[in-house]
Amino acid sequence: MPAWGYRHETVCHARGEYARDDDGDGFCEIHVNTMEGAWSLLRSWLRPHRGVSQEKLPLYLGFFEFVHNARRRGKALLGALVAALVV
Repeated sequence: MPAWGYRHETVCHARGEYARDDDGDGFCEIHVNTMEGAWSLLRSWLRPHRGVSQEKLPLYLGFFEFVHNARRRGKALLGALVAALVV
């Protein structure tokens, strides 16, 4: 993930922290909405596949993760998918 420009950050709900503005520009770069948004996208993506078996769920999750993380690549997604399949 760091190679694609993502970094792992956390907030501490126990301290009443739900978002954090690390650089002081008024925009909260770290917040729980990012993960909640990812789960929402996953639920919406899985909905048409009603009844995904527990056995195959890791495959669905892996494919969703790949597409979700590679979406910023635009047309290069096809090349990334082919490269992932060839390895």
